[in-house]
Amino acid sequence: MSFKQRFRKIRKFPTWIYFFPAVLMRAIFKLCYRFELVDPMHLCDDPRKLVGLIWHNRLLFLPVAFPYRLRKTAFAMVSSSRDGQYLTDFLSHFSVRTLRGSSSRKGANALLGAIHAIESGSNVIITPDGPRGPKYRIKSGPVLLASKTGGRLVPFIINASKCWQLKSWDNFQIPKPGAKLIMRIGTPISVPPTLTDEEVEAFRLRTEQAMREITVDPEL
Repeated sequence: MSFKQRFRKIRKFPTWIYFFPAVLMRAIFKLCYRFELVDPMHLCDDPRKLVGLIWHNRLLFLPVAFPYRLRKTAFAMVSSSRDGQYLTDFLSHFSVRTLRGSSSRKGANALLGAIHAIESGSNVIITPDGPRGPKYRIKSGPVLLASKTGGRLVPFIINASKCWQLKSWDNFQIPKPGAKLIMRIGTPISVPPTLTDEEVEAFRLRTEQAMREITVDPEL
């Protein structure tokens, strides 16, 4: 058995191993980038019952870009796969808890966890175009979650002034050294508790448009 095959069989490493990558990420973020938080509604001052939405291709520096008060009250929706376990252990070093599941695997378990988290006053962070796209097109799940719990849909968009883009379905972005990163927090969208299928679609489109309006892709 090759080293790669043996590595792929390991589903979980000791959590302390991720301490060093977490320290490295904090250092790179602080030394290599300029960062600005734009929060016109001051949601980070008292973050409660938010369904935070961020595009899948802008996840790289999310753990350090989020203000600490928001991170400590947040649950991130993470895949139930082996890679999701790696990410869960890594995020624990940033005080971010996770809900395991996605639209393709164990989604019901993740949904129940998200409902409980928001009803308890916490926040849930979702990549609404993940895990497989299409890019910049959200699914109806966040709308239904907000309707069920009274949580508010809030876009969290990290724009980089310059970046590399991978040849993946989402064109995953890696900000170039010296880039300016701006996290824009959009206006909350409240969703009624009872919706028809047509109303769900209308709120989905409205939320998708709100995210797109504050999304800026740099010139390559």
